[in-house]
Amino acid sequence: MTISEEGLSGLRVLVTGGSRGLGEATVRRFAAAGATVLTASRGTPPADLPATHIPADLATEEGVAELGWQVIDRVGGVDVLVNNAAAASAPAPTLQRTDKSWYADLEMNLLSAVRLDRALVPGMVEQGSGVVVHVSSIASRLPQRAEASYAAAKAALNVYSRELATEVGGHGVRVVCVLPGFVATAGATEHLTRIADQQGIGVDAVKQQIVDHLNVPMGRPGDPEDVAEMIAFLASRRAKWLTGAEFRVDGGIIPVV
Repeated sequence: MTISEEGLSGLRVLVTGGSRGLGEATVRRFAAAGATVLTASRGTPPADLPATHIPADLATEEGVAELGWQVIDRVGGVDVLVNNAAAASAPAPTLQRTDKSWYADLEMNLLSAVRLDRALVPGMVEQGSGVVVHVSSIASRLPQRAEASYAAAKAALNVYSRELATEVGGHGVRVVCVLPGFVATAGATEHLTRIADQQGIGVDAVKQQIVDHLNVPMGRPGDPEDVAEMIAFLASRRAKWLTGAEFRVDGGIIPVV
């Protein structure tokens, strides 16, 4: 099936956190397929990003509500909602992690999606069709030390996605979860560069350390486009009977259970 046959052309798509990384790659993928794309983030997107950018702070209830109103005002609602915006608080030993950091991770990684769904999914229900893609993380299955609050928030997002799928499936709306593994985004590379400088080694060596630590069978990090391709597939008519499920895009990491 070619891009033109996917059924994405003309769809109204909102990608949160779309100014860089996975979000940017996802925006470009949908735009290439002919969709009308909007994106929302606190950061400024590249000048050539083929999307309408709406500045938004998704870490607050007010910020999400304002975004929902603006999307409805501009395009009347969406056919595809990609809840990609995320952020992790600073690493901290689990028993020393403060309530503030727990709340911050829950607000950004769970409640931002819950609130935006509440604003936009009713429109999908009313029209009898739509797709919601929640971008979770492999951390929800394989939590790393000192990142408990982020991993817990993403695990909660997985469970919430499953329940929402059962609630809206009868109205023609599908809800799915994508769990990226170690992906070499621009933001990740910046972080790895700082680690490399601290250790006095190259960035590629740090990447390999993480790949080895995670025991990635394919032996390398993923690219943002790898995740964007999965998201586009799940939003397309090729995935018309997929809902309530989680899809790992992680190079083959098998969580220890």
